[in-house]
Amino acid sequence: MSDSEQPHVVIVRERGGNVAAVPQGGFQRAEHGVLAMEMLRHAGFIDDHSPLTRQYRLHWDMGRAYENRQATSAARMLTAAGFRVELDPSLDADRFTTPSDPAGLRVYGQQILRLTDQLNGARSPVEAAEYAEHVLEPDDGVLVRLSEFFEAAVDQAKESGTDEGWEVAYRFEEAAATLITLGEELEDVVEELRGLGPVPSPGLGVTEAACAQSPSLTGRTVSASPATPNALAQPGAPDRGRTR
Repeated sequence: MSDSEQPHVVIVRERGGNVAAVPQGGFQRAEHGVLAMEMLRHAGFIDDHSPLTRQYRLHWDMGRAYENRQATSAARMLTAAGFRVELDPSLDADRFTTPSDPAGLRVYGQQILRLTDQLNGARSPVEAAEYAEHVLEPDDGVLVRLSEFFEAAVDQAKESGTDEGWEVAYRFEEAAATLITLGEELEDVVEELRGLGPVPSPGLGVTEAACAQSPSLTGRTVSASPATPNALAQPGAPDRGRTR
């Protein structure tokens, strides 16, 4: 990892249960370190330095829910200020979990689960089409990216140079081809779904009418968490108690 990719601060739950924020260096000017320190203190961290280490920690025995909230808050503030932060996944209060993934480690599947929740909550075919387009858009949709994933898996399987590897590669090839075919079969379905909505009112263009019906186009979306690369827009908090 290059210096430009190294985190400035690592926030972790230590083996004894303490939540610590450990500066990793890399600050270009001394005042950057002072700013990070002030943000950590604002989030409830206190100095916990030793002759050999420089770090900060949350107060003892405040409860894990409190610790997770404060650690997540510190990570948000530092990230917003331009610092690179590595946050222990077990401390991320924003992490979406399910009974089958209590640690919230399957972040890419979680993004699709959030999108499914949004589709379930769509209030019109026009809004539903906006969510469906995230999956079916032919250049950047989930379906085409998933087919590219399987194509990459083909190359990885072939690297083994064994008969078993070629068999696995063949299965991945079949999966990629199936997804490509599925995308072609569903090429026009988003527009067909959008067309099931009400006819635009006189005096409104199609775009204005769609915006009037679709919260996804009128400011409901927010930026994704830094812990989740290329995360889908999340207009509402997911139901954390659901089962899958």
